[in-house]
Amino acid sequence: MDLIVVSLASLLAGFVDAIVGGGGLILVPALFAVFPTAPPATLLGVNKSASVWGTSIAAWQFSRRVHMPWHALGPAAVAGFGGSLAGAWTVTLLAPDYLRRALPFILLAVLLYTLAKKELGRHHTPRFSGRRETLAACTVGLSLGFYDGFFGPGSGSFLVFVFVRWLGYDFLSASASAKLINSATNIAALILFALKGHVWWHFALALGAANVIGSLLGTRLALRHGAGFVRGVFIVVVSALILKTGYDAFVR
Repeated sequence: MDLIVVSLASLLAGFVDAIVGGGGLILVPALFAVFPTAPPATLLGVNKSASVWGTSIAAWQFSRRVHMPWHALGPAAVAGFGGSLAGAWTVTLLAPDYLRRALPFILLAVLLYTLAKKELGRHHTPRFSGRRETLAACTVGLSLGFYDGFFGPGSGSFLVFVFVRWLGYDFLSASASAKLINSATNIAALILFALKGHVWWHFALALGAANVIGSLLGTRLALRHGAGFVRGVFIVVVSALILKTGYDAFVR
């Protein structure tokens, strides 16, 4: 029964994550609710063992239908991988408690800005090209890869927002780009969790398969309905993240 519950949560997480990020908002709480006595690091490792497959499949699906500037995103994915490893190592030395309280306010600022700029991300008008685009994408990958490894909540949504706001991508292209970098950061985190023995491999296959199914459904929906649809889901997911991170920081 436990496996069925968390597999359904993984499917829904893959669906949401494929569109705009934020799958951890669904799967991580489900894992903590079903296995309340398990070590947190192990449950986070199980989450990564599932999400890495869905995110990678989404990146591949998007790359077949959405223009991907590989000259920029390839190096950015490598930077994200390195940043995630550095962030995960840093969290062993420093507690991210200050981020826990600041995060709801940062997300609120992102939400208000997106709501105020109604044309934000509706049109694909890249601000950079060539080496400048590569440098900008690598900066995004390294910084948010570090954040993902160090703390994590909302990293996929932050990636989408920065690609829209700074690089000038529409929401669909930004989501596609974010998936590639998120795949690299998830792989880095999974390697660390696996090396430390924090992955239940007997759960990984079922959760990974469910996450892939959800990812395929979410990607298909995003490609069918375009940037406007992704923007709407982004607003919903960020709103949910504000409530969840605010509760974690100030209530629980």
